[in-house]
Amino acid sequence: MPSKATSAPPKVVKTYKLYINGAFPRSESGRSLPVKDAKGRVLAHVSHASRKDLRDAIEAAHAAHAKWANATAYNRGQVLYRIAEMIQSREEECVALLCATGEITRKDARAEVDLSIDRCIAWAGWADKIAAVLGGKQPVAGPYLVFSTPEPIGVVVAIAPEKHPLLGLLSVLLPALAVGNAVVLCCGGRNLLLAATFGEALATSDVPAGVANVLTGRISELIPWIASHRDVHACIAAGLSKAETRTLELGAAENMKRVTILDRNIDLTQSPVLHSPFLAERLVEIKTVWHPSTL
Repeated sequence: MPSKATSAPPKVVKTYKLYINGAFPRSESGRSLPVKDAKGRVLAHVSHASRKDLRDAIEAAHAAHAKWANATAYNRGQVLYRIAEMIQSREEECVALLCATGEITRKDARAEVDLSIDRCIAWAGWADKIAAVLGGKQPVAGPYLVFSTPEPIGVVVAIAPEKHPLLGLLSVLLPALAVGNAVVLCCGGRNLLLAATFGEALATSDVPAGVANVLTGRISELIPWIASHRDVHACIAAGLSKAETRTLELGAAENMKRVTILDRNIDLTQSPVLHSPFLAERLVEIKTVWHPSTL
């Protein structure tokens, strides 16, 4: 008689998709990247975004921008607070994903999740206060007053650092969202599991489809197309190499795209820059209105 199988069935390795326009498409290229643990075992595969995927995400952000920009600042703050709630509800999952590759202890992973929730709440609080910091009323010569108010610049590409996968992506994403921009978040590096699942949290939050899109892959491949795309109005990036920074800045110079590069050695856990309203200053345009003064 044939012997009965006693071994456990093979584990099916999940392939995570991109998050574009509120949906989860595969990369049009069909490519994926393996994510491995410290022993070299494949934990999962993540979609490897291509130039076309980037273009699709930018088009989705462009279409969604007007509605998000016209939402009240108070409402945007509520939505960012909802992201904090979604991360907190997935706290154990986030800790497990951060620990999966064996590069961080469970204690440090939990600390990163807690800091990430705090950063969401901080930017949720800033959403309806940034206008008071960056704008204002200025007297000028003559019977006039000048009112200055910040307005979102449009479509922003946020490039997340490899270090601190969750805290890093939030540090470049939240300032752009808080002031009313639509964002394409690009994530690379060794631990892409957190970035790949972050889209699932966005999909079940109150962020409108297309306002925040998540691409995973190799940042060095995407940077030339990010820099040259004329529907990208600004870029905020952290953790880039000198070569990647040079490629981005030279490419963006051709179309006058605003580029904000955070220091590669910035302390993502403590730097006051990362929760300062002035980080969002380069992601807005200042509109100036002249008004007759009766004084």
